[in-house]
Amino acid sequence: MMQQATLSPGDRVNCTLGNRTFEGTYITDRDGMRVVKLKSGYNVGVPASAVQYRETPPLSPAAIVPVEQDSSLAPLSIISTGGTIASRVDYRTGAVTSQFSAQDILRAIPTLATIAHYQTRQVASILSENMHGGIWEALAAAIYDEVKAGAQGVIVTHGTDTMSYSAAAISFMVRSPVPILFVGSQRSADRPSSDNAMNALCSAAAATSDLGEVAVVMHATTNDDRCSIHRATRVRKMHSSRRDAFQSIGMSPLGEVSYPSLAVTLTDEAMRRESCRPELHLHLEEDCDLVYFYPGMRASILEKYRGHRGLVLAGSGLGHVSSTWIQELEVLARSGTTIVMTSQCLQGRVCDRVYDTGRDLLALGVIEGEDMLPETALVKLMWVLGREHDPERVRELMTTDIRGEIRRCSDHGL
Repeated sequence: MMQQATLSPGDRVNCTLGNRTFEGTYITDRDGMRVVKLKSGYNVGVPASAVQYRETPPLSPAAIVPVEQDSSLAPLSIISTGGTIASRVDYRTGAVTSQFSAQDILRAIPTLATIAHYQTRQVASILSENMHGGIWEALAAAIYDEVKAGAQGVIVTHGTDTMSYSAAAISFMVRSPVPILFVGSQRSADRPSSDNAMNALCSAAAATSDLGEVAVVMHATTNDDRCSIHRATRVRKMHSSRRDAFQSIGMSPLGEVSYPSLAVTLTDEAMRRESCRPELHLHLEEDCDLVYFYPGMRASILEKYRGHRGLVLAGSGLGHVSSTWIQELEVLARSGTTIVMTSQCLQGRVCDRVYDTGRDLLALGVIEGEDMLPETALVKLMWVLGREHDPERVRELMTTDIRGEIRRCSDHGL
């Protein structure tokens, strides 16, 4: 033990105050104090004279003991892509960084091993804003391989910011007889209010249930009492930081998982296990874009999309854009760009037959996106254009409910 004149962020330290000594992790110096993160996850300010460097031998790979598992339990797979559920604070920068593998998650939440027996693999280690179509395809292939190998459920750990995009993309690419659950965390594991453990445990419970489709499992309330199971094509992150940020849009959740009992309840609308055979439909057309219309938005912005294969518009109200856009949209349509109209309203559906501009859009061949969420319409269009080139077939698929993305009747609730 030696007094440390300088410390590096992330160093393990001992702090002595009076006759009490406690361990922590040094973060930074601020206002004449040394900021130390305690094991509880809370940060404290400690006088520099009270902080001593705590030398700890590096952990060799051989010393990392695999989590002991019970092979008699249901076989599940955990596929990691990164995100906050697989993150810790980088003490050099003070920011959250994605660092955990799927095996690390299993080691960090050992109670998972009481629910099932797991295979783990890592497709990516990124924060979800860095997600793209190529990773979606790799993820879909990995999920399909796990299902074909006998996994009775697949858990995908993912950052929350773009999780609804990824879940929708996988729902189109992978048809599965077993549950595929996307799960994340609004707060990193080293925060006292982290939701990572509860969300992970609830996703594992849902993965062993009778569910038979792609879904998102996240906190249902701000309390640690239950998680909701949301259909992949009808879910959206509705708050930047609340633990119950995810909500089903235009429908009720497919079910819920009580905590800590981990009892799973499914609604009648939820697809049941073994209702189909596993299928993989890869190939996404990445030359597609999503544009949100706003008042006064110049039509010239559409020039950059000339030659693109697909464009989803998130229009106002029933699916509106300015009449000044009609000419430029006509150029796009004639050049072969498939244009799909959705609404920013989230609740309700597109109907371009009410007002003049809407009828002009229909005359150009713009496809009404019914009540699809804009992000779901985008990934569906990428998937459809990756499979089809015939414009009429594209239109038929975009207006057909394939994975529960289009509701027959709109929900009147807000």
